[in-house]
Amino acid sequence: MVSVIAGATTTREAPARRVPAGYTLRTATAQDIGGARAVMLDTVYRDLRSGYVPRWHADIIDPEGHYLLPERCTLLVVLHDGEVVATGAVRDRGPQAPPNPQWVADRFPSGTTAQLCRIYVRPEHRRHGLARVLVRELGEFAARAGGYTSLYLHTDPSVPGAEPFWRSMAREVCDERTLPGGGQGIVHFELPMPGPGGASAPNVR
Repeated sequence: MVSVIAGATTTREAPARRVPAGYTLRTATAQDIGGARAVMLDTVYRDLRSGYVPRWHADIIDPEGHYLLPERCTLLVVLHDGEVVATGAVRDRGPQAPPNPQWVADRFPSGTTAQLCRIYVRPEHRRHGLARVLVRELGEFAARAGGYTSLYLHTDPSVPGAEPFWRSMAREVCDERTLPGGGQGIVHFELPMPGPGGASAPNVR
C-alpha cells in the first residue's frame, strides 16, 4: 500500500495522496537523510553542474538542521524499493538580495514566505508525476504550517525540463535573463497557496 507517513508533529501531518504503484511518499526521517543527500548532490553535480558550493548548498550537508528540526520546514522523500529516488523541501526563508533582485527579496520576505526547494527526481524515475505530487504536498504543508502568505521558488532554466515544468504550475515573477547583464540567469516563480481542504487559492499576486 502506498502511503504518506506523517512526521512527529501536528504541523507535519499530511493526508495520503496517490503516487504511482511501487513508490512511497513520506516525511523524511533520520534514516532517509543519507539517501536524500545523495539525490541532492547527484543533481547539483549532474544537472545543475555547479558542484557543491557551501554558500548555496549548506542545507544538503545538514538536512536535519534545515528541514527536520524547524517546525515550519519539512523534507519529503519518495522511495522505490527502499531507496530514496526523489526529494522536496520547504524552507522558511525567502530569496536574499544580493544576489537576487532587491524587489524580488522585498516581495518574498523571510518568515512569511514558504520557499520550495530541492525538488529533485532521479532521471530513471522521472515522468511518473512524482515532482507534481511533491509540489502539491509541500504547498499543503505550507498552508497547514500557518503564517505563510507566499509560496515561492526559483529555477535554473538551463536544466532540461525545469522551466516548462514550473511554467505549467506557477506564475513567473521575474526572469533574470531579461535583466541588464542577464542577472543569475534564473527564473523566479510564485505558486498559489492552497486553501482549506488543499484547494489552491484562486489568485496569485
